[in-house]
Amino acid sequence: MPQDPDPHRPDAPPPPVVCARCGAVAPTGTPPPTWTCSVENGTRHYFCDACARANIRSIEGRLDSSWW
Repeated sequence: MPQDPDPHRPDAPPPPVVCARCGAVAPTGTPPPTWTCSVENGTRHYFCDACARANIRSIEGRLDSSWW
């Protein structure tokens, strides 16, 4: 049975980037330039372009995503 790759190995692929709001997966494995990154309570969250556009005022107001 194949095992999951060890994420601590230098040759391991990076984990996929997932939108923290809708669960969309970045197509290239890295967030496209249209995605938004927010640091909330010391944790980095990525939001796809659709979620970022829909909530841009809350993002610019620096409201945590739990408020949207």
